[in-house]
Amino acid sequence: MKTRHPEHIALGKKIAYSAPAFALAIVGIPVYVYIPKFYTDVVGINIAVLGTLLFSVRIFDAVTDPAIGHLSDRTRTKFGRRRPYIAIGSLFVALSMYLLFNPPQASANFETWWFGICIYSLFLFWTVVVVPFESLGPEITFDYHERTSLFGMRDGLLIAGTLMAASSPAIVEWAFDLTSDADGERAKFFWIAILYAPLLIGSCWWCVIAIKEKPSGKVLNQTGLWMGFRYVARNRPFIILVISYTIAAIGSNLPATLILYYVEYVLQSQLADAFLLLYFVTGIIFLPGWILISRRIGKKAAWLTSMVINTGAVIGVFFLGPGDANIYGILVFLSGIGFGATLALPSAIQADVIDYDELLTGQRREGQYIGLWSIAKKFAAAIGVGAGLSILGYAGYEPNVVQTEQVQLTLRTLYALVPSACNIIAFIIVLAYPISRGVHEQIRNAIAERQAGNSVADPLKPQRMIS
Repeated sequence: MKTRHPEHIALGKKIAYSAPAFALAIVGIPVYVYIPKFYTDVVGINIAVLGTLLFSVRIFDAVTDPAIGHLSDRTRTKFGRRRPYIAIGSLFVALSMYLLFNPPQASANFETWWFGICIYSLFLFWTVVVVPFESLGPEITFDYHERTSLFGMRDGLLIAGTLMAASSPAIVEWAFDLTSDADGERAKFFWIAILYAPLLIGSCWWCVIAIKEKPSGKVLNQTGLWMGFRYVARNRPFIILVISYTIAAIGSNLPATLILYYVEYVLQSQLADAFLLLYFVTGIIFLPGWILISRRIGKKAAWLTSMVINTGAVIGVFFLGPGDANIYGILVFLSGIGFGATLALPSAIQADVIDYDELLTGQRREGQYIGLWSIAKKFAAAIGVGAGLSILGYAGYEPNVVQTEQVQLTLRTLYALVPSACNIIAFIIVLAYPISRGVHEQIRNAIAERQAGNSVADPLKPQRMIS
């Protein structure tokens, strides 16, 4: 028997594969955080209409993710399955981003149609790039440790891109000496598009040129995404995890969407960019700490602890008002500590429930579960972003004016009370999650026994035998 030596991937190859994650994060944050306020306060789109469009595009995105993944799995070209989508899709992402960031000065109705077409185009081509890009990673190497190193590089550059994106508006304003009026805001987004569109295309094409796909072999008849629901329904730990994560994610999307509105109209401060940067930096700094904590007390306990910290910080925001920017900064810092856990722990827990699925079904179905997880994330974003802005619009929000008490109360409620309630509900649900470190070890041992041809007891239901 030949000895299999560990596969080593050169550092340059790891960086080339990971580069698109950096550029995609830089482009993505302005779309999620800055563009809504730009279109309501500068361009002049009705906030309720904007919220509805953002809600619908998230639902659209949840549908296209598995569809594009299915299509790329079955694509056969001399350039591979994934790379053509990344290369061509990046061109249309850059074009859609440029058009979205640079709307013409026209009637409100035209601007609304412009936003709708551009945002749908951006999300469609974003999926065309991102899903094949993320699918390419596991195909680069099958070595366990090299995969960990490769994905660590990718996630590290994604975080770096997030930091760059959070600071981009302030940097562009300073570099080009822009004013804070409507013309200055339009110029700011023009330069962001001009600077980052080539970066996105260049990083994606670097990846495409540097990474060679391995032969994929014949097309397999795999269980469809929706057919797999009946198997997933048997996986109680996953059901608990995905429900709790979705509820918590709805809560976390609301402050991310409303921070610019809250800081300007409730706190009456112009430091929103600084607070946003503080939040991301704090989360990244404390990320390694949460990983260490989870090793000592378990992933479930660590995640619950982060929920308590985040809830305490967020609920305090409800009671703030003009002149409380310093106190708000402290609460943002505390909330950022909890954010660090959300970057690491839910996905780590997800790996454990996939192991349990293997025990139940005898199959490794990572793609099936990642597809369902993606739908949950997009649904949470749709509710958090779309519903939040729509409710604010129905409360009477008007851009660039002093907001009524009703609007300010709605802002504080959506920003603080609703996320806190979501965290509390998610906390209660997570308490029922059954896979601890010891139980996971039992699951892995049972998988080994089953692969050896033996019947085993289900560690979560010892009375049930699995053969």
